[in-house]
Amino acid sequence: MIRVALADDHPVVRAGLASLVETMPDVAVVAQHGSAEDLLAWLEDHSCDLVLLDLQFGEGRLNGAEATRRISAASGPSVLILTTYATDAAILAALDAGARGYLLKDAPTEELERAIRAAAAGQPALSAAVQQRLVRRVLDPATTLTPRETEVLRLAADGLSNDEIAASLYLSRATVKTHLAHAYAKLGAASRTAAIATARERGLFS
Repeated sequence: MIRVALADDHPVVRAGLASLVETMPDVAVVAQHGSAEDLLAWLEDHSCDLVLLDLQFGEGRLNGAEATRRISAASGPSVLILTTYATDAAILAALDAGARGYLLKDAPTEELERAIRAAAAGQPALSAAVQQRLVRRVLDPATTLTPRETEVLRLAADGLSNDEIAASLYLSRATVKTHLAHAYAKLGAASRTAAIATARERGLFS
């Protein structure tokens, strides 16, 4: 029997997900929580085989990636992220934190069941869309912004001038311009505005 604990801040979604999981053979929902904090508190005194975890829980609340990091650090159960967020930043943050799998909420029931069984067994469980994103990053690293390029472009998106970005990051103005030029090229953008728009579309600022 695979014992599953759920954490999602939307009551209707949480209840529907619990009902769906309960229909799967040899899978039981042993706990439901509306926040990552409640889940972590429950795990201090209880155990399960898998945590099915949303990624975002609202402003000011602990997010799924950080909760996953804490669960992994405590040698807790496997974590399967189930979310609507499909950006590279969100996926990488969750996997880097120790999640065994990453699935989108529009996944078919059969795919969810396979992912639950795989993640509970300690195996990777990634949706096809997530796999495609990861493969793209590996095969075409030239289109992936470096952390510094992302940081500079994010500040530009916040409305800072090149001089203000340079002062904020303790860089020279020429270095800032170089980072921006590299970002424009990687994003296939001809201008600052276009680069920022493309970065937002790809979820690079998430």
